[in-house]
Amino acid sequence: MKIGVLGFGSMGKTHTYAIKNIPFFFDGSYDVKIISVCTKNIENAKKASIKYDIPSYTDNEDDIIYNDEIDTIDICTPNICHYETAKKAILAGKNVYCEKPLAITYEQAKELADLAKEKNVKCSMVFNNRFLLPIMRAKELVCEGRLGKILSFNARYLHSSALDTVKRAGWKQDKDICGGGVLFDLGSHAVDLIYYLCGEFKSVIGKSQIAFPIRTGVNGEKWETNADEAFYMIATLKCGAYGTVEVSKITTGANDDLTLEIHGEKGSIRFNLMDPNFLEYYSIDDGSQRGYTKIECVNRYPYPSGVFPGVKAPVGWLRGHIGNYYNFVDCVINNKEIHPDLSDGAYVQLVLDSAYLSDKTGKEVEIC
Repeated sequence: MKIGVLGFGSMGKTHTYAIKNIPFFFDGSYDVKIISVCTKNIENAKKASIKYDIPSYTDNEDDIIYNDEIDTIDICTPNICHYETAKKAILAGKNVYCEKPLAITYEQAKELADLAKEKNVKCSMVFNNRFLLPIMRAKELVCEGRLGKILSFNARYLHSSALDTVKRAGWKQDKDICGGGVLFDLGSHAVDLIYYLCGEFKSVIGKSQIAFPIRTGVNGEKWETNADEAFYMIATLKCGAYGTVEVSKITTGANDDLTLEIHGEKGSIRFNLMDPNFLEYYSIDDGSQRGYTKIECVNRYPYPSGVFPGVKAPVGWLRGHIGNYYNFVDCVINNKEIHPDLSDGAYVQLVLDSAYLSDKTGKEVEIC
């Protein structure tokens, strides 16, 4: 695979790290290379090319999308750019690896998912938390029926990054660039995990929060906040479960606090991204006095993973990105069905759009 990376902020660097480290963490001989990098500032593209040993660079994404040498387009640009870029790439017959959210409306996302199927290209979403071993273990437990019927859930993704109103806002705080607010940025991950582990949504009630209406804008001037800084959802799933999703960038003391609880008639699971080496599991069959069991997950990934740095070695946030990228590469090269694909991205987009509609109307929104 020969990849062109579009955008080189924190996610561009993260994807580059994942690509370059696949040979260390997975036993195999896949030949995967980054051929070119694009940023809107040519000097930044040049610096990335030199620092990360990328052969070429440009400030025009078309130079990469229509380069016959490149077969895969990695999209790490702001949300409002995803739709047009992904559409061009798919129509050009390229494989696509896209950051979340897939687009800024469900209609755009659904069009891209349908187009990818029509053109028979391999496309994947970046839902990296699916590839952390505790989440993989959780999926196994759910599929094995260890939890029984799912009764309730809660997912929380909390940051503290928007508390400082003097600090210049980033593009993810600007709805004109992000297309939404924290619900798009952090909520896409939380919603995807519930969807992945518990199934489809039936309805949502959403409420947004802007705690700091006036802050410093991107240009250093006073700016009226136009994107949600926190968002709260009550959701009903098609399986009958009820639960909540809370995402926030105004949680004092938070770092990268993604937590997940799923409660069933036979058992429960708990996960905390700040302690990514363990999944907590409770089974009714073990007796009510024994409490939760901490399952050691660490680096015990299934083959062909787990060979480096060893099964007992602790893991961190980056491991999910390496796993997500390897899954994409493996499916492309071996012509396997990919998940998470753009259809998964479109479904998450549908839930996010429905939550925003609920916030706007003050009513519960049914999800088809």
